[in-house]
Amino acid sequence: MENHDILKRLRYALDIKDIDMVEVFRLGGVTITKEKIQEMLLSATSISKFAPATKETSSDVEKVCSNRMFVSFLNGFITHKRGKKEEKPGESDKQAFMITSDKDVNNVVLKKLKIALSLTSEEMLAIFKDGGLELSNSELSAALRRQGQRNYKISGDRYVKSFLNGLTERNRKK
Repeated sequence: MENHDILKRLRYALDIKDIDMVEVFRLGGVTITKEKIQEMLLSATSISKFAPATKETSSDVEKVCSNRMFVSFLNGFITHKRGKKEEKPGESDKQAFMITSDKDVNNVVLKKLKIALSLTSEEMLAIFKDGGLELSNSELSAALRRQGQRNYKISGDRYVKSFLNGLTERNRKK
C-alpha cells in the first residue's frame, strides 16, 4: 500500500478532522496547511486512479506523502494521543526515522498505531479479527519485532488493510 492510502484509511477509521491532521503533522515536526493536506489526499487519489503507472506518476505519489513525511505523521499521532514524552538526561531521541525501505512501512505503521492507541496484543488480535484476518499471537509478535531480529517478519499489505478495516469497524459503529 502507498503511504497516502494508509493515511486516508487511518483518517477515515479514526475520524480525524483536517485541523487535527494539521496539528498531528506539526507535532511530528512537519508544517503543513489544511489546504495542503486536502490537496495531498485528493491529488494522491487522482494520481493513483487515473494515471497509468509510470515512473513519473510513482514519483508524483512519493512527493505527495514521502516515507519521511508519513513517519512524521505517525510520530505526531503518538504525541497527539499520548502526550509529549519526558526525556531523561542523557537519553537520545529513539523516535527517529524508522522506515528504511518501502517493505518496512507496514510493520512501522502497526507498531506506531499500537503505541499511539495504547493497544495490547489481545486488542490488536481482536481488531485484526474484526478486519477479517485471523492472526496468531506469534504472527503478530513477529510483525512487531525490530527489523534485524531473528524472528522479524515483514508484514504484507493485507495486515495493514485488515487492521485498518477492523479499526474502522470498531470506531464507526459507536
